[in-house]
Amino acid sequence: MKEPSRIGDRSTSDVVVRLRTHEGRDDWFYCHSFILIEKSKYFGDRLSENWPTCQILDSRNCVEVYCEESDFDHHVNFLRLLYVVIDGSLEDIWHGVKNALGILHVAVKLGCPQIVNACVNYLEAMPWEEAEEDEILKIIPGMGSKAQPILARVQPVNPSAVLRIFLSAIKFATSSPPSPMNDLKTTAQEQLEYMLTEDDDAPLLTADQEVKFEVKECVKGLFTRFNNMLEALLCEPVESAIEKGKMQSFQSYLSDLSWACQILNKLEIMKEFVNSWVGASDKIVLVVEQASSVAEIIETKSKVIEVAAKVLEAIGYGNVILPTAKRFHMVKVWLPFVRVTKPLIDSATTNADGPELKIDGELWQSLESTFVSMVLTLPSEDQAEILTEWLGNEHIHYPDFTEAFEVWCYRSKVAKRRLADILGNHGMANSTL
Repeated sequence: MKEPSRIGDRSTSDVVVRLRTHEGRDDWFYCHSFILIEKSKYFGDRLSENWPTCQILDSRNCVEVYCEESDFDHHVNFLRLLYVVIDGSLEDIWHGVKNALGILHVAVKLGCPQIVNACVNYLEAMPWEEAEEDEILKIIPGMGSKAQPILARVQPVNPSAVLRIFLSAIKFATSSPPSPMNDLKTTAQEQLEYMLTEDDDAPLLTADQEVKFEVKECVKGLFTRFNNMLEALLCEPVESAIEKGKMQSFQSYLSDLSWACQILNKLEIMKEFVNSWVGASDKIVLVVEQASSVAEIIETKSKVIEVAAKVLEAIGYGNVILPTAKRFHMVKVWLPFVRVTKPLIDSATTNADGPELKIDGELWQSLESTFVSMVLTLPSEDQAEILTEWLGNEHIHYPDFTEAFEVWCYRSKVAKRRLADILGNHGMANSTL
């Protein structure tokens, strides 16, 4: 039985493949023309009678192949693979994604469909590291249709598939799974927010009415469970709630609600959530205040502040329109809470032994601006009540209502003249009719 031909077997070879680089590297490989011609279009053309410039080297036909120094090893591996029976079962011959990508580049250049297909099958099935994926995205698009299956995993997804995964994720992200699944829920929340964020790329999902409806329903269910917990906490002693871990669940709900505000803001559908928070505000403050002796209450208050700040901002800047009575009620409920809570959280933040809190100065500044804006939208009598209380309060430094005080004084002083001028102008206008 005749032994198979081997690359480098000088005694049986009839061709020299001369690999050369622009840097001066020059290596010879003893090969066999029938293998080169059968598997590579490039070598088939070079060794045909139609190619007049085939050189003679060491009494053999010589084919020169020029390459970059960085691709030299890939060319050598390519020549060796021409002698391997590639049937899709020899995955270990590629030695990783980077090497297979280099061989694929050579196989496309030298016209070897058998190795191209084998490389494509390997690369399409293998996991990629980030750097490998970047390299694939640089190289594969220029290799033609045969290499395109490699890019299947990075192709744009059908919008219906995006919608299905979004709806599944929003249901899970607003659910209350067992605690071992909390990390998974956090991941779902992060990815949902990423899907809706417009950065260098457009949002992954179009926020149509179906999406908005599903999000509102899921958040409504989340708030209903939160409200039920509020009722339960109000009906049992604080110590019992702590022992049962209900305060930790309470904090978890607050974290979910803070995240939900981010999503609702992106979709511009905060109104129902704001109304729900307004209705529950008294109970929320009562639950937190009655647990004031508990060590973890500062962390709970910080989470309450995060959600309240988002709600108050939506109200204060007119993103959600509420009647005067509700706006006034929100100021009366949350102003004292924020005023007393800030020093506690500031103290805990500077205490190395205290809980790790995320609230920073920007949130406090934003809250202060929000309160000023809300106060200035109220009737002047209500403003006077709030400013009177502020001027006599020990926490006068925060929030600072100096701007609101100045505006109120100016409006009050010129009010009679302004109204008289307006009425006079209207009277003159009417007399001319």
